[in-house]
Amino acid sequence: MRIIPRTMSTQHPDNAKVPEWAKSEVIEGEDEVKEAFLAYSMYGVHEVMWDAEGKDVDTHVVRKLLSNYPDYFREHILGKDVFLTYRLPNPKVEGADRKVFAETMESIPITYDLAEKFYGNGITVPVFEVILPMTTSNLEIISVARYYEKAVANEDELELYDGVKVKDLVGEIYPKVIEVIPLVEDRDSLQNIDNIVEGYYKVIKPKYMRVFLARSDPAMNYGMITAVLSVKIALSELYKLSESLNFEIYPIIGVGSLPFRGHLSPENYEKVLEEYKGVYTYTIQSAFKYDYDYDKVKSAISSINNSRIGPAKILEKYEEDVLRKITILYTERYQPIIESLANAINDVSMLLPRRRARKLHIGLFGYSRSAGKVSLPRAISFVGSLYSIGIPPELIGISSLSNLDEKEWDIFKQNYVNFKHDLQTAARFFNWESFELIKDIWKISEDTIAKIKEDIDYAESVIGIKLGDIDYDSRKHILMSSLFLLSFKEKILQESKKYLYEMALIRRSLG
Repeated sequence: MRIIPRTMSTQHPDNAKVPEWAKSEVIEGEDEVKEAFLAYSMYGVHEVMWDAEGKDVDTHVVRKLLSNYPDYFREHILGKDVFLTYRLPNPKVEGADRKVFAETMESIPITYDLAEKFYGNGITVPVFEVILPMTTSNLEIISVARYYEKAVANEDELELYDGVKVKDLVGEIYPKVIEVIPLVEDRDSLQNIDNIVEGYYKVIKPKYMRVFLARSDPAMNYGMITAVLSVKIALSELYKLSESLNFEIYPIIGVGSLPFRGHLSPENYEKVLEEYKGVYTYTIQSAFKYDYDYDKVKSAISSINNSRIGPAKILEKYEEDVLRKITILYTERYQPIIESLANAINDVSMLLPRRRARKLHIGLFGYSRSAGKVSLPRAISFVGSLYSIGIPPELIGISSLSNLDEKEWDIFKQNYVNFKHDLQTAARFFNWESFELIKDIWKISEDTIAKIKEDIDYAESVIGIKLGDIDYDSRKHILMSSLFLLSFKEKILQESKKYLYEMALIRRSLG
């Protein structure tokens, strides 16, 4: 059986600091190739996600890695010891990038030919997995697997003319199949993930399967608690399915540094390993790598790589029903508040530093394919904007938990182990002055302000959270949040940008 990576380096642009080796503040092009090499060699990460979604991607990455760093890759075989995994655009959702999907798939056989020349015949398949974002059905991932088999791998048998086949012109095409990793990002699909995976298994019959569970986008769309509980339901369903089919499933989780996006940082990784038992692979995003001391980062990654994988908690039906109920209650409270703050979030997000050359992405709130009422930026900018105005998104919606009875509350606490810790970490950056300033700048309604204050009161009086002004860093962040809002109000945007950057440095993440 192949090695299942424990850590996956990603290109998420959530870093406040720019790494020393980057040529500019925006990491792109050749710098991303170098970044991939450094993830393996300098940080000890097992796998690199090569992202073709929402950005221009270099499909010659394998050629550049092998030619630029031959000594390293002779000792660490790409596809056996370390791994490179393509993240595709979803052609069903991202219509403008359908041909990018096709181009990326067509590049996979080229990587095989390169590896054959570098390592020798048949030693390795350097790229054999692809990630499909925004997966909502088994048909989507079946279609990707079959597309590769039929439209890419089998095209070498096509006859061109008079007995001359494609393989006579360009050679035989390998690999013949690829593995598809569904990236599941919306609440309903996470909570019904067994149907997606089982449908794929019955048609494709893979030897094993990796399944990617999102944390950032479901948190943005439905609230942090909904995201956490939906992942817990998904992990339970995957482990039950694995047992019933006698088939290995290896979950991946996409986690950022701040609590809202998963709270995986060099300072908090042990709690995340405790929280998400049953997960095999954790994403190591840019803020994790570049916003902390290098020795601490490398040590944390090594600890994750060598940590024991415990089984996921299997939920009884009554527990699962309670968690599903909580996600609905929470989302109903959370979404209207976010919709009212949309103008503020969008305005602030435009001023945050850019760390990757990504194409503009604005999706309808709720889920990019739903009938949402407002548009919002990507999750990182969304989180950064709310922290910067002094209202951490972790706090929004939590008073919905007041609707739980004692038994439901116990089930909630048992299944979100670090809830109070996550909330307290975020609450350090809450700014009481924000209410009057955002009301003045964006005409936020009294009703919305009142709802947020109810959430804040619940956090203090019921959960026992201490808000803001806890230490030097939190006090400084709160002060800069007020200065940012005042400078924004006066349209002194250069100062506004300076305060945004300083706050990101304090919390060690853009968002």
